[in-house]
Amino acid sequence: MKIIHVVATLDISAGGPSRSVPQTCEYLSKQNVNIELIARPSNNPVKVNTSDNFRVKFKSIFSLILYGFSLNKKEIELIHLQQVWDPYIHIMAWFARLKGIPYIVTPRGMLEPWIMNHNPLKKKLGMLLYQRKDITKASCIHVTCKLEEQNVRKLGFKNKIKIIPNGMDLSLVPEKKVNYGTKKITFLSRIHKKKGIEVLLEAWKELCINDWVLEIAGDGEKNYINSLDNKIKNEDIKNVSLVGPMYDDSKWNFIKEGDVFVLPTYSENFGIVVAEALVVGVPVITTQGTPWNELEEEKCGWWIDLTKENLKRTLLEVINKPEDDLKKMGERGENLIRKRYDIVEVASNIKQLYENISS
Repeated sequence: MKIIHVVATLDISAGGPSRSVPQTCEYLSKQNVNIELIARPSNNPVKVNTSDNFRVKFKSIFSLILYGFSLNKKEIELIHLQQVWDPYIHIMAWFARLKGIPYIVTPRGMLEPWIMNHNPLKKKLGMLLYQRKDITKASCIHVTCKLEEQNVRKLGFKNKIKIIPNGMDLSLVPEKKVNYGTKKITFLSRIHKKKGIEVLLEAWKELCINDWVLEIAGDGEKNYINSLDNKIKNEDIKNVSLVGPMYDDSKWNFIKEGDVFVLPTYSENFGIVVAEALVVGVPVITTQGTPWNELEEEKCGWWIDLTKENLKRTLLEVINKPEDDLKKMGERGENLIRKRYDIVEVASNIKQLYENISS
């Protein structure tokens, strides 16, 4: 079984899909799926564990077009398109139809309401010109949660939809958090307006917490990062700092330094960083723009509607919660991830989806 995966970028600064897609491909390849992952050239791509069954090719738009013309239905069983809107992805959807090769679309949260309402005229034009056809003609739409499925249906798509969450490579998870009582709250994600950082800063400012600190890590557009830095300085927001991007061991150490992790995002189809925090024993605050209702069900965090008042109330609850209670929440979070989000099982479910489509 040879499958082509296409993702817009594997750059280290690009957020979740640049990591979760190659990791899923790696574990599919361990289950005897022949994978070719294609992405735009990048100056700083994530590290990918390739093998005889898993290759990565970086192609410009021009070379992607030439590659598309060379595709042969007899050699390729299926194309898996990761993300939407990007012309790079559209090119391969067009060639898949031209060559009669079935394809799957994974929107990666790019059809969520917050995204659709951001530059809505541009989205409507994109839907009219190419995106609706690219999705409608897909053999299946792969989503990571029930909420994403509902939002895709609201846009009028009637395709088969399969829910398979992102997974985690549990073999790469370091030792879990041991020391609680650091009185630190951490945020780690792409620095973007979608992530709700400004609401978090407003809530933090009004609480005037003296003995706790808030640290915000991540990479993003420089002007936006500078605007957040100016807000912190000009409004004299105490005990908060922007600490830059964190990767690999630095990322894990940063997450474990916090007593609680916060992701106040407007929209997230999964939010792999939530799982990363939970698996090392750190309770999480996130929003109902994510699929993490399990935080409330498993008593390992807070799943709130994103408003300044809700964040203030939740942060106040956090700082008044005994260390031992936070530790117990962290233990329940670790159990949740290990029980439901192992990448081996996720890859097995995706392989089964491929077999169902290509049979």
